[in-house]
Amino acid sequence: MSTPKIPTTADIRRDFLEFFASRGHTIVPSASLVPGNDPTLLFTNSGMVPFKDVFLGAEKRSYVRAADVQRCLRAGGKHNDLDQVGYTARHHTFFEMLGNWSFGDYFKGDAIAWAWELLTGVWKIPAARLLVTVYHDDDEAYGIWRDVVGLPPERIIRIGDNKGAPYASDNFWQMADTGPCGPCTEIFYDHGAHIAGGPPGSPDEDGDRFIEIWNLVFMQFDRQPDGALLPLPAPCVDTGMGLERLAAVLQHVHGNYEIDLFQALIRKAGEFTNTTDLENKSLRVIADHIRACSFLIVDGVLPSNEGRGYVLRRIIRRALRHGWMLGVREPFFHKLVGTLDELMGAAYPELTRNRELVERALRAEEDRFAETLDSGMRIFDEIAARAVGSASSSAAPGDASAPHATIAGADAFRLYDTYGFPVDLTADIARERGLSVDMAGFDAAMAHQRETARAAGKFSSATGLPADLVARLQPTEFIGYEALTAGGLEVVALLRDGRPVDSIAAGDEAVVFLDRTPFYAESGGQVGDTGELDEQGVRFLVSDTQKYAGQFHGHVGSLAAGTLQVGDHVVAAADGLRRGATILNHSATHLLHAALRQVLGTHVTQKGSLVAPDRLRFDFSHFQPVSAAELAEVERRVNAEIRANHAAEVQHMGMQEALDSGAMALFGEKYGERVRVLRMGEASTELCGGTHVSRTGDIGLFKIVSEGGVSAGVRRIEAVTGQGALDHVAAEERRLGEAAHLLGGTSAEVADKLRGLLDRQKKLEREMEAIKAKAASGATADLAGEAIDVEGIKVLAARLEGFDAKALRDAVDRLKQQLGSAVVVLAGTAGGKAALVAGVGGEALQQVKAGELLAHIAGQIGGKGGGRPDLAQGGGEDGQALVAALRGVAAWVASRLHE
Repeated sequence: MSTPKIPTTADIRRDFLEFFASRGHTIVPSASLVPGNDPTLLFTNSGMVPFKDVFLGAEKRSYVRAADVQRCLRAGGKHNDLDQVGYTARHHTFFEMLGNWSFGDYFKGDAIAWAWELLTGVWKIPAARLLVTVYHDDDEAYGIWRDVVGLPPERIIRIGDNKGAPYASDNFWQMADTGPCGPCTEIFYDHGAHIAGGPPGSPDEDGDRFIEIWNLVFMQFDRQPDGALLPLPAPCVDTGMGLERLAAVLQHVHGNYEIDLFQALIRKAGEFTNTTDLENKSLRVIADHIRACSFLIVDGVLPSNEGRGYVLRRIIRRALRHGWMLGVREPFFHKLVGTLDELMGAAYPELTRNRELVERALRAEEDRFAETLDSGMRIFDEIAARAVGSASSSAAPGDASAPHATIAGADAFRLYDTYGFPVDLTADIARERGLSVDMAGFDAAMAHQRETARAAGKFSSATGLPADLVARLQPTEFIGYEALTAGGLEVVALLRDGRPVDSIAAGDEAVVFLDRTPFYAESGGQVGDTGELDEQGVRFLVSDTQKYAGQFHGHVGSLAAGTLQVGDHVVAAADGLRRGATILNHSATHLLHAALRQVLGTHVTQKGSLVAPDRLRFDFSHFQPVSAAELAEVERRVNAEIRANHAAEVQHMGMQEALDSGAMALFGEKYGERVRVLRMGEASTELCGGTHVSRTGDIGLFKIVSEGGVSAGVRRIEAVTGQGALDHVAAEERRLGEAAHLLGGTSAEVADKLRGLLDRQKKLEREMEAIKAKAASGATADLAGEAIDVEGIKVLAARLEGFDAKALRDAVDRLKQQLGSAVVVLAGTAGGKAALVAGVGGEALQQVKAGELLAHIAGQIGGKGGGRPDLAQGGGEDGQALVAALRGVAAWVASRLHE
């Protein structure tokens, strides 16, 4: 008998999708890790996220059965602490979720039967290895498992809540406090008695013997505000099965990191880090993190200091830290992208398309982290010197029981949070220098920062709607492509103070929802329309138009006259001049995007935009400043497309058909099954629901106003079009004329005149520096005679009026050369502030460190400072405390000589 073939991870993905496709399911591609138009979530953290609006009733799909493999990411939270990733058998940042879905079609019987057939029939998992849980009062699911599947009752475990909660916390799932919810049935695999742990529901359930591999959720209720459960008219099925866990079962291994995909990444990580022990946990961390980082970048996230970019940066730096622990000092992490592409590119072709971008982004972050280590070490030296100085100043000379020098928790946190310096690296270096780190203080600072971030950065929707309102409203029909004014529009809902009301009166600020509207709601970077809603004495002034729950156009504003009620009919008139100016900028944004990709490369993708009446702002991925020549070429290409006067052609097609035709989808946008494709000439084809010009020539003129960096790997261009561009050019000409007048020449002579002025200024500056250097040399020559002898070491501490930091450093270097074995401290004062420089030379370096001395002095004058053993600098307040501190230098040096 031949041995059954062990399926690869790729085989499992394919088998799952083929199984459900053969049972009438539409195969849906994985959604982005960045939820489209969903501000309630940082990342797509489960398979149901892309279908959330379908379950809420706010979105309709053309199918009632679906199956997918959804990429997910969790980088924190109670059940997925980032610090555990790589150290447990099943913790990951990035993971894949297999799911099959029914939207009011099949229910428990088919879902359970198909799950069992796939597991035991297709994948041949021994039935004796499987057991299931059901919600404690779900007799229907229990009966299907027992009577239809034939599972023995002892392998069907009823799970419920034993804590007196109003509803069960186990085996019952719900999206929110109210809305769709229902019982679950979970399928567990028994890894064998040789592994510790008991079955679900037992005291030992947290062990690793019984592992959940598939959760089937049956959404059959609508939970009311009072907790009551009302039956849903069309019950749904939502299932989720972790691909990594399933692969471990089918490949006969216990831990997820032992499956083929991870083993390939671990072997390659070992190769790049010269690590032969493939059980090393650091290799696991690196293998996990390359998946998370690569797919986040594929989905439009780049490293930054806030939001999603901060999470990405943290994951990258954790991987690099583990490389550092393995002795790697050269960039290596980005090299793993090629192996990942070989393993997962077939399933996710967007990874292959964006491979170069991913590699460049990771390489740039590796280089930045190397710089972070350099700058972090300088800050560490200052902090360490201050810690040593503090410990020394609190102890009596010669006291053997002097307190141990400890780096404050707040300082360790500052190194981590501000400079990206990992705390374990801080602890390692401190240990090497005989110092310790106040980890309790660090943890307290970290906890405070997390609470602050949680309070300030909660992802919540300002454009949400009550679930009952969403359920009864139909999505707003946008008729604004054809006209800016329309009558006979019905008021279907009103919001005042965030709550639905039946009517509003004059003076009320409210949001009006219509069945149809010519008002464009803010989306795709294009700002919302303004205008008026009128009818028979009623006048509502619209100051903005926003999308609520992704489907409903809310007209935000105030009622200027009359009373408006649900059911009334109004005439809606959008501001035509404002819309007209806006569409010039929107169409130009598409042409700009295309031109940037032509000039800079296809790695350029949109990272955000603003399309307003007065300007456009476009953020895009690029890893260096755009040169003046490149900007000029981009501007030239856009204006060439404008002069070509291409027609703006709009087509509606299926999402995949649009992508196959070469249309670009934009970062952060959510698209339906049918999409609107805008084509302007051969250069630009994008998915876009916004409003645009009829022909590119309508734009008139395009002018770039500025270019600059937004965050690591993201640049920003601001530009103007039409009359705004003409106004900008006219203003530039006026400024040039004013400059020419001030310089006493014509506009054509401005550059030459300025060049002459700058040359003259540089000459004067050199002369001034020479005078200062001569004066400083004379002053320091006189100072050398004031040095006192402390047990064979020359000690000099002096205060100098008007010396800046550079002059002080030069003076200290000269004095060290003159005095030989010496300790020199100079303070330059001006405007109530003092700049400090300390230097140690010759044999004095064996016992005195400049960084420690500088930190000691700066601490007495309300400042800070530190540096190398031979040279350090800092600053603080000028005053009597400075005079006293300088007088105490000799005594401090003497104390060091007796340690």
